[in-house]
Amino acid sequence: MSLFRIDNDNIQNIKEEPFKLEKEIQTLCEENLELLLNLEFVKSEFQIDRFRLDSLAYDKKTNSFIIVEYKRDKNFSVIDQGYAYLSLMLNNKADFILEYNENSGKTIKRNEVDWSQSRVIFIAPSFSNYQKEAINFKDLPIELWEIKRFSNKTILFSQINTKGSTESIQTISKSNEEISYVSKEVKVYSEQDNIDNGSDETIELYEKIKIYILNLGDDINIRPTKLYIGFITKSNFCDIAILRSSIKIWINLQKGQLDDPKEVARDVSNVGHHGNGDYQIQISDAANLEYIISLVKQSYNLSKAT
Repeated sequence: MSLFRIDNDNIQNIKEEPFKLEKEIQTLCEENLELLLNLEFVKSEFQIDRFRLDSLAYDKKTNSFIIVEYKRDKNFSVIDQGYAYLSLMLNNKADFILEYNENSGKTIKRNEVDWSQSRVIFIAPSFSNYQKEAINFKDLPIELWEIKRFSNKTILFSQINTKGSTESIQTISKSNEEISYVSKEVKVYSEQDNIDNGSDETIELYEKIKIYILNLGDDINIRPTKLYIGFITKSNFCDIAILRSSIKIWINLQKGQLDDPKEVARDVSNVGHHGNGDYQIQISDAANLEYIISLVKQSYNLSKAT
């Protein structure tokens, strides 16, 4: 990718400014982890057993721990290292919780953590074709993100997406004990996993809602979790849970931010709930769908502006 700066009617090439050390990437990302990945930073250089994890983070949306590793070269196996770290986490759960409690000033208990949604994220200036092909499984709890720095103090940060493979990582787990062990507890949830919770009626309703939401813009991605399907730009602006008799929609706006003259959204700011935001809508038909999408659009617009 080439970047250019417009100067009157001329364009000037913006040169890439390579990172000299992995530590530069680590420092930049750790100081901006919430903005870049919407994660809570916990600990740098977390030492456990013979391993030292670059960054330990926590995903408040899924109540799960995330391990972040930074690389400047391409000479490593994302599968082997990723599953080694996940295995380490599952065998030392108490240490991860203790580290979080000591560094965050908050308290979480072992049964409050959803270990099934644990992930490993690798961040590097670039990845080899072999590494990109290695993550082409539908249920791999490993993400690759590329980060590039440019001379005009600009950062390009983007995820390497899989090619829509339908193959499961479990097809190779029989020959790898570590993958087999981790796969018993860690699960990457798909949109279909959420759809399977619904009835014919609510599934059809969800598909209508999904089309409306995706038509709001070209920058919307879908990120399923165990309990809901997230619609995201920079972060979740809307979450949907498909139930047997209804659909729940959470709008990621704080109390007082939503303009809802028909008052169809319920204030859940003081109530425990799964999705992001202070507003929840529960529907069983498409009667007010266009109006509801107008409420979702308010959150979408704000997510783009911040």
